[in-house]
Amino acid sequence: MTDEIARYLHDHIEPEPDYLYRLWRATNVETIHGRMASGHLQGRLLKMFVEMIRPKTILEVGTFSGYSAICMAEGLSDDGHLHTFEINDEMEDFARKWIGGSPVSDRITLHIGDANVLAPQLGVIFDMAFLDGDKRTYVETYENLLPIIRQGGFILADNTLWDGHVIDPVYDHDHQTQGIRRFNDHVVGDNRVEVVILPLRDGLTIIRKNDTERHED
Repeated sequence: MTDEIARYLHDHIEPEPDYLYRLWRATNVETIHGRMASGHLQGRLLKMFVEMIRPKTILEVGTFSGYSAICMAEGLSDDGHLHTFEINDEMEDFARKWIGGSPVSDRITLHIGDANVLAPQLGVIFDMAFLDGDKRTYVETYENLLPIIRQGGFILADNTLWDGHVIDPVYDHDHQTQGIRRFNDHVVGDNRVEVVILPLRDGLTIIRKNDTERHED
């Protein structure tokens, strides 16, 4: 995507709320990997997905600065709730401050720790999940979380094109690229779900858990 197309897209979608713009700026100034935040285009898409799916419960794996959590919580109804997990405790103070100061803070619970272990302990069946954690273990996280996604529910997995590295042999020995490739191969062959990849930013995979499991003859 060229810079000109990116600017055109940003000019022709719902404007980025001022609070999220300030969070985006703070993320890029105060953290090392600022580009990991979802940003304007993907943030508005996440909000719209929530408004379309109408989940009551959302699970996020990988809070980072809190940008995507706030975007999804914007789309929730008043009785909806989002649980977001961040394994890097160095991000806790930053994320907690910005999530706590947002207009949707009452719809978000931030957990510090491994979602693979902690999310199933909540006793919640989720309507939707956003997977944006460690790329090396995407398959393991997917398998741990799929049982707590309701039938007909959705998993959105970020970074599934990985800057094009998924098709570049130069990155054959990169562990994160290997993890993404393994995940993409795994879900496309999983008869429990339907899957499509959107070439948005770094790749966004939409996974729907089937209402009933398909069985091959």
